[in-house]
Amino acid sequence: MVLTFSASAQIESKTDGACLSYDCSQMTDIKTQIKQGGGEYAPAYEALMTKATDALKHVPYSVTEKTLLPASGDKHDYYSFGPYWWPNPKTKSTLPYIRKDGQINPSSKTDDTDSKRMVQFANDVRVLSLAAFYSEDARFAVKANALLNAWFLDKKTRMNPNLNFAQAIPGVVNGRGIGIIDTRVLIDVADSIALLHHSGNLTDNDFKAYQRWYAEYTRWLLNSPNGREEGNWYNNHGAWYDAQVTAFSLFTGDKKQAAQQIETFKYRHLAAQVNAKGELPAELERTRSFHYTNFALAAYARMGRYGEIAGNDLWGFELDGRKMENAFAVVAQQVGKPAAQWQYPELKFTPDEATGPLLAAARAYNSEAFRNSATALVKENPTDINRLMPGTALVN
Repeated sequence: MVLTFSASAQIESKTDGACLSYDCSQMTDIKTQIKQGGGEYAPAYEALMTKATDALKHVPYSVTEKTLLPASGDKHDYYSFGPYWWPNPKTKSTLPYIRKDGQINPSSKTDDTDSKRMVQFANDVRVLSLAAFYSEDARFAVKANALLNAWFLDKKTRMNPNLNFAQAIPGVVNGRGIGIIDTRVLIDVADSIALLHHSGNLTDNDFKAYQRWYAEYTRWLLNSPNGREEGNWYNNHGAWYDAQVTAFSLFTGDKKQAAQQIETFKYRHLAAQVNAKGELPAELERTRSFHYTNFALAAYARMGRYGEIAGNDLWGFELDGRKMENAFAVVAQQVGKPAAQWQYPELKFTPDEATGPLLAAARAYNSEAFRNSATALVKENPTDINRLMPGTALVN
């Protein structure tokens, strides 16, 4: 298998801001190949259609479905628990909870709160919007619109545009700035809304209504204590905060705020997080260092895309030898090697987590090493949805 990549992706995509993170010029080319039989994209397209068909059966999701209430008492407020926090075995009440890095407490991923539900919502909207675009089957767009309306617009079921009660810790705090990482999936939802609108599957009025929700949420991100706290984080949290603010600002038409956040990312996070070797020290100290390195690179890839749209080259930005290209290269060098050759802590080495970041790097850089690494990963997992979403990178 030999993958094809656009040699001038950055130049071409600057004129394609309608689709936010997605590079719709490349997606149109992929769509043509799918119509002609699929070629290299056939496995990913078939897997997408299976998931989208399943999503047609799902009822709309809503934050009002949770069984537990946040401190506000309002079911419309998003509520989640910190995933790495566990009952305290040394106290009768099990409070306060204690942290076990990299070990997910299953009780943080139930329907009692909203974290699992929002991920399911975002996943369904993603596959439905992509299926609507590639297959031109209106059923998928109709279903996506129904899910979006329930989550954002319907007064009985809508989510309030804040994250005051995200990643609470029983016995410690009702909500934390660090919980803002939860709404990274709303970037994917904004991508889906933009794609639906771009392809004629969403009315202008509905599009503007979603823009208003995102604009209000972006104001909360920028002005709330939780938002300001998250924006100062030195690891992937800070990068994902930048990605959210930038994506949501572009989505709502606030180009000035997007440009400002891109500059913030360059100096506060990119230059501070990547060393001259391309390593991300704050991620390498984690118990799941390979996962978190790729997770951070997924945010970097999105920021690189937003730089394309804004005319600010983040892919090529360098300060004192620190640059994104080196960070992607660290992961590329691990492709095809066993877990034992990754010299940092990793509880669950999962090679295919690098697929999205390396496809993004192969698109952005004229590098045979990136192309070969991405090709090798796709050969191992040809159904990976990242193949159908050029311009972005998905790492769960």
